[in-house]
Amino acid sequence: MTVSGFREKSGNHKLLFAFFAIIFILSGCYSSAYRGDLQPVPASSPKRQGSHAAQIYFYPKEGQTKEQQGRDHYECYNWAVKETGFDPATSEVPKDDRVRLVPMPPPGYDTATLAIAGAVLGAILGGRRNAAGGAVIGATGGAIVGAASDSARLEAAKQQQAAYAAQNQTSTIQFAEKEMNFRRAMSACLEGRGYSVR
Repeated sequence: MTVSGFREKSGNHKLLFAFFAIIFILSGCYSSAYRGDLQPVPASSPKRQGSHAAQIYFYPKEGQTKEQQGRDHYECYNWAVKETGFDPATSEVPKDDRVRLVPMPPPGYDTATLAIAGAVLGAILGGRRNAAGGAVIGATGGAIVGAASDSARLEAAKQQQAAYAAQNQTSTIQFAEKEMNFRRAMSACLEGRGYSVR
């Protein structure tokens, strides 16, 4: 075997080793697909118990005393809780759970990472004479694949965020229905005892 033949064979092994080393490094850097972190968006008002919609204002029509009004309110309140299964004093108003799903890694990560990896790989495969051209071609191909990956991750995050929003809206509607049923029951009880209810 000649010296030039040995150098050529050695150069091919180095190139092959570099190729597999880059693939191994990139596979370790590439994150699991479509992972996201939930970040709550601060609500405009703090969490509170009860609700203003469940507050009932009533006025005596038959000259009831303050003590009688207090007793009637207490009894009607307990009756309405028993009838509806809803107690506004202990039921929490649904949090304003606006959740923003942030894709991890952040948008643009795959585009940048794969463009750099493609440039390096293209330069190596292009050899000494065509390193610049190989780097450009590799960077372009890597950027295209990375952009597609980033786009898919963002789309998955949007779909998941829409699912969270729909779930939150459903719980808010259910809470409002329970609250309205309680209000109707309480109003009916107080009106039956001679009060004007608003």
